[in-house]
Amino acid sequence: MGRPFKAYLSGPRVYSCANCRTHACDHEEILSKAFQGRHGRAYLVNSAINVNLGPKEERILITGLHTVADIYCATCSSVLGWKYEHAFEDSQKYKEGKFIIEKAKVMKEGNW
Repeated sequence: MGRPFKAYLSGPRVYSCANCRTHACDHEEILSKAFQGRHGRAYLVNSAINVNLGPKEERILITGLHTVADIYCATCSSVLGWKYEHAFEDSQKYKEGKFIIEKAKVMKEGNW
């Protein structure tokens, strides 16, 4: 099968998987730091790299019912957060297509 392709971010501030240090998100992609994940604080981000999507499922979150898919590190398969696939409430539609990256699951790399 071969080795999986990994993308690397060149920005000065990068978030990486806390388990294997695979790049996951650039600091510039953060939309909000005021989110809650399963393991504490989380970031809402525009995009994430080197992640695999799990199956879609409906979950009742703090802000209501959403269809989400867990995101896993492409290298070590650690759960890093989830992707919002669909929001049922109009006030939450802005989250569709965005990612939640849990602060406890990533580490900072670069010039902080």
